[in-house]
Amino acid sequence: MKQGFVKVAAVTPNMRVADVEYNVNEICRMIDETTEQGAKVIAFPELCITGYTCGDLFSQEILLREAKQGLYRIAEYTKEKDALIFVGVPYEVAGKLYNTAAALNHGKVLGLVTKTFLPNYGEFYEMRQFQAGPQSVQMIETEGHRIPFGPRLLFQAETMKHLIVSAEICEDVWSAVPPSIEAAVEGATLIVNCSASNEIAGKEEYRRSLIAGQSARLLAGYVYANAGEGESTTDLVFGGHNIIAENGAILKESKRFTSGAIYSEIDVEMLLGERRKNTTFQRKGEYSIPYIPFEIEKEETMLTRKIPMSPFVPENKVTRSRQCEEILMIQAVGLKKRMLHTNCQRAVVGISGGLDSTLALLVTAKTFDLLGIDRSQILSVTMPCFGTTDRTYQNACRLTEKLGATLREIPIQNAVRVHFEDIGQSEEEHDVTYENAQARERTQILMDLANKTNGMVIGTGDMSELALGWATYSGDHMSMYGVNASVPKTLVYHLVRYYAEECEDPELKGLLFDILDTPVSPELLPPKDGEIVQKTEETVGPYELHDFYLYYVLRFGYEPSKIYRLAKYAFGGIYEDEIILKWLKKFYWRFFSQQFKRSCLPDGPKTGTVSLSPRGDWRMPSDACVTLWQKDLDALE
Repeated sequence: MKQGFVKVAAVTPNMRVADVEYNVNEICRMIDETTEQGAKVIAFPELCITGYTCGDLFSQEILLREAKQGLYRIAEYTKEKDALIFVGVPYEVAGKLYNTAAALNHGKVLGLVTKTFLPNYGEFYEMRQFQAGPQSVQMIETEGHRIPFGPRLLFQAETMKHLIVSAEICEDVWSAVPPSIEAAVEGATLIVNCSASNEIAGKEEYRRSLIAGQSARLLAGYVYANAGEGESTTDLVFGGHNIIAENGAILKESKRFTSGAIYSEIDVEMLLGERRKNTTFQRKGEYSIPYIPFEIEKEETMLTRKIPMSPFVPENKVTRSRQCEEILMIQAVGLKKRMLHTNCQRAVVGISGGLDSTLALLVTAKTFDLLGIDRSQILSVTMPCFGTTDRTYQNACRLTEKLGATLREIPIQNAVRVHFEDIGQSEEEHDVTYENAQARERTQILMDLANKTNGMVIGTGDMSELALGWATYSGDHMSMYGVNASVPKTLVYHLVRYYAEECEDPELKGLLFDILDTPVSPELLPPKDGEIVQKTEETVGPYELHDFYLYYVLRFGYEPSKIYRLAKYAFGGIYEDEIILKWLKKFYWRFFSQQFKRSCLPDGPKTGTVSLSPRGDWRMPSDACVTLWQKDLDALE
């Protein structure tokens, strides 16, 4: 449970219809298994103590009596188990029978959650045996104790106050207004569902989207435990399709038509952060539900959930391709609107033969196609200087030609040398002034060409460079519209790769793949033997690490120690721990010190869940102190 993670389990036990003793034994066996695996919240299926498909046997006193005794036997069994456990049981109160989920913790029945919506259509006829639960929570006397009974009960961990668990039962989540909505608004961060949902063709995908959508809507974790093949097959088949979701993402799901448990970790800290940011997630009215405390030990949760190395880039190729096409269109439509508004018929792009300028030129070409303007009106400017290599120069020229833009070559060595003389800078002193003078000279040329041609300078810098401040202030930092401003470097690579893979021209395809294979460099220092010597990632660190850090800083606001933990888990075997920490420290130092560049960014379209626009996602004072974050980093030594 350290840093907000709590391990959960959804269980489909082996069971027999109406064989309470057998079912209780199997439930206890699975409690052993799941607690040994470290699960702290465990959900079993609907009516699992008896079986969901008992039908009119639910009217038999002997079954109800055994079910109640079985419940308390399971409760006693949990005495030494460190978990909050939900099991489905039929329970009689005041002469009426209810479909309930019992919450068990350290030998106690903490409460009985009632099913609110009873399906009585198609293959379901629950109203024949059960009464819908009460509208509000009641207290009932059972086994010498008073316990809460009703819908939307909230169970709060004493050692992790933000872990607040609520339960609903099967059909409840399929209803128009699930009880979990009100529970989440009242504070529940984790919902469990004890379910018995049968299988028919097409239902698996619907169920999956339903659970993912509910977790997204509630900004919550969701543990869905479904009945399996032990149920009666007289008319229905149950597949044990278990799902663990978090804020719209499926973390784990079981293979259908199997029994057993699935596990994952819910990040409660992340969910709280999402709720804090979301102004539409708010409590309404005077309704209030008292919290029921439960006990679990606070310990470090071993992670098993997937932590992708490239969180900005979808792992699935089909999804990734679809997203790349969508982002390219967002960039192009954004630029199209700006050009129409300013009545521009031309665009000016500084082309270096590197990834960022390649993407900017591809987007500009797509924009001109949307506008119905000939691509020859795109002025692609190459400005070779001291660090330009033949490979990048040739690629810049060939790319311009293949896309049908107009190439303009303006060598800047002489202009930069004159500037060096004016300010007393030695050409042999390869310092920041030496580098930035070149970048600013290039920007001046682009701006003046735009004025001269009634055009617009298209920015090429990406979000990762902006995060690190890896841009020359009032140089490549500035443009008239920054199409790449919210695209991280790892995604820039995949956007260009997608364009290459979809390209029908074999020459253009080969050219783009060569650009993809070129080391990332500003090419501001002289090459050695014609090869690039100034490699960005050797100076600021690997972009795949920085994009990982950037995602969790911007998207979820994680503390440095938590990001370090996740990075070690994601990049284990690829980077040593000390390397991950080294570049994490570098990231925070640069991120805080370079905010002044981000505070005056030009306009550019937001393409993903986060951006660094000072008018949008990220509003940070330029003189904010890094002290707190540095202290957290220093504690990792």
